[in-house]
Amino acid sequence: MAKDQSAAWQPPADLAANSKMAAFIDWLRETRGRTFPGYAALWDWSVNDPDAFWQALWDYYDIRSPSPHSAVLAKAEMPGAVWFPGARVNYAAQVMRHVRPGRCAIRHQAEDGTLTDLSWEALQARVASLAARLRAMGIAQGDRVTGYLPNTPDTIVAFLATASLGAIWSLCAPDMGAPTVLERFRQIAPKAIFTASGYAFNGKHYDRSGEVQALLDGLETLEHWITLDAAEGVTPGTVARHDWAGLIGDDVAFEAPPVPFDHPLWVVYSSGTTGSPKPIVHGHGGIILENLKLLNLHVDVGPEDVYCWFTSTGWIMWNAQVGGLLTGATVALAEGAPNYPDAGRLWRFIEQAGVTAFGAGAAWYAGGMKLGVSPHKEADLSRLRMLGSTGSPLSPEAYEWIYANVRPDIWIAPIAGGTDFAGAFLAGNPMLPVRVGEMQCRALGAKVEAYDDDGKPVIGEVGELVCSAPMPSMPLFFWGDEGGERLFSSYFDTFPGVWRHGDWVKITEDGAAIIYGRSDATINRHGVRMGTAEIYRVVEDLAEVADSLVVDLEYLGRPSCMILFLKLAEGAELDDALKARIVADLKARVSPRHVPDRIVMAPEIPYTLTGKKMEVPIKKRLLGHPMAKVATADAMANPGSLPWYDGYATAWLEG
Repeated sequence: MAKDQSAAWQPPADLAANSKMAAFIDWLRETRGRTFPGYAALWDWSVNDPDAFWQALWDYYDIRSPSPHSAVLAKAEMPGAVWFPGARVNYAAQVMRHVRPGRCAIRHQAEDGTLTDLSWEALQARVASLAARLRAMGIAQGDRVTGYLPNTPDTIVAFLATASLGAIWSLCAPDMGAPTVLERFRQIAPKAIFTASGYAFNGKHYDRSGEVQALLDGLETLEHWITLDAAEGVTPGTVARHDWAGLIGDDVAFEAPPVPFDHPLWVVYSSGTTGSPKPIVHGHGGIILENLKLLNLHVDVGPEDVYCWFTSTGWIMWNAQVGGLLTGATVALAEGAPNYPDAGRLWRFIEQAGVTAFGAGAAWYAGGMKLGVSPHKEADLSRLRMLGSTGSPLSPEAYEWIYANVRPDIWIAPIAGGTDFAGAFLAGNPMLPVRVGEMQCRALGAKVEAYDDDGKPVIGEVGELVCSAPMPSMPLFFWGDEGGERLFSSYFDTFPGVWRHGDWVKITEDGAAIIYGRSDATINRHGVRMGTAEIYRVVEDLAEVADSLVVDLEYLGRPSCMILFLKLAEGAELDDALKARIVADLKARVSPRHVPDRIVMAPEIPYTLTGKKMEVPIKKRLLGHPMAKVATADAMANPGSLPWYDGYATAWLEG
């Protein structure tokens, strides 16, 4: 391979030749008679001949079904694509194909540094026991089972047991307030819930027994409560209580009956600017294929690896982290705060856990850079092969800091995708060079393009990130969205038949990509998306606040900044006490991640004639677009509000 003079990193010959991507290319040549002069040709084939590509993945990973599928992509429309009709699979069964004596499945580090291993054999035994107990409780295929749990092996066991039954899993992090969790879980009417009544973070123990009580009281469909701890002071009422320790010790055979390819696996949540969080349903088969493709080919993870993506249970990267088990890798969990007791914690964890592939949110890397952390002085990182990043764009300065302070030969592989389809549109490739500030490639099977305002694909220009062909992991439906209207309006109403993701992207001539942040008003804090409506619900509950507007500004190469504009009630003052109450309420009722960086008093909140807050226009103005191009006075209910925001934006941009 000729050396790319513009690259910050060139794949070493042994890494490229021994990569999972190279093995897949060799297999295609040997079994399909297909050869590709480079990745661009491979990607082009994967998106333009989806039947051949996805069937190849099915065969390559030896996906097993007791009944044959009648087609690969039986219906190619979006929304409404139909994949592998007739096939029957099970996510948990696919995971347990990797059970081998003496191998570690999950390695977990508590925040206090305690490191423990769970073997593949023990994982399978616990899952089998718990599944049998759930079955005895009456949990059956299609029932919803929820979790309010931290990032521990027990949470993975609960998920896999649920999946093995064909029941449907849904998870929220214990730092989320009960109102926010109830707004999610009530939509899916769960039959059972797993809870932990406390968690550790930043050296403190947080008692969540009050939140657990609120969930038990507020979820009217619950029949069973499984508690992972003593849960002192929590009363189950009419819900049957079960203690975790008594459910995982039975010696029973593992069973995971196959379910249809598109049978729901889990419900995850992604919020828009209005309404309740979207309850997104993904299927067993689509998630199996997408996870294997992304983690095995693009992240280069396999049975010999220890894989960690630092995450909370409130982020889709928890699901991607668990997906490492599908490849046979050891999944390493780092529970708690990433910077406790100090900013070197995760770098030391990488050494202690033997991590070979590691990922985290871009904000964590930026934070380490600001703090002057030198990872190579904190730990022996010689086993580490890959560093991944997601959640927001990784700045060019962060790339340079990593090369200078981790290793100059480390492979940096940021990804960009989302909760919505539980996968990646843009990803890494161990056979391609890395250029500072860019993601290496468009993922296989993801027909990603940048659309201009006329809906035409452009190269070398910034446009809307779209996917113009279906992928198996795209949502089956939104729970309760019987006619599909909400699903359609979320992704397909701008460019009918084409998925609009809500990011600004530039596809380079070489096939790499640069993300420039969100093109809508959704709040994306450290990778966790939250609708503005959820912020307003809390803020405007305060008597002192008459109205509010929130924007989250994302910049290439700079930290994001969330600004909360307040129109105060008559006689109210924006003092430190009010700011502190707002922050405290958002932490308690929404999440600690979704607190503003700035709270600003404004004379008015701008509205359209149809009564919608003008979040996107104000966001665009604060990002540097002229007010005349982002807001039309004739379409506004109160056009007189714009000059103040125009002046604020001018001062903001100059400052």
